[in-house]
Amino acid sequence: MKKQLKNIVKFTDDYTNEDRIILRDHLAMERTKLANERTLLSYLRSSLYLLLGGIGLVGIREKLFEDLKIVGYIAIGLSVVFLVVGIVRFIQLKRHLRNFK
Repeated sequence: MKKQLKNIVKFTDDYTNEDRIILRDHLAMERTKLANERTLLSYLRSSLYLLLGGIGLVGIREKLFEDLKIVGYIAIGLSVVFLVVGIVRFIQLKRHLRNFK
């Protein structure tokens, strides 16, 4: 049983049992790392959608939709904000997890 457990633990980064954290806590931290990466990808996806929508609205040439260019510029600005916020939150949580070990 212990040998099987050791094989499972090898799939995670670098678990060494130094009595600082138990296996359950280590696995919870691994899940948190994966969730952090997933959240970063969600921010990136949202940022790209806003960028594409903004470019599409800015590129409209008809006079009827001329006022939508403002919305397009706002969407492009928000896409940059989403990207920066996502990266900052990712780095903060990554540092926090590194310091926790």
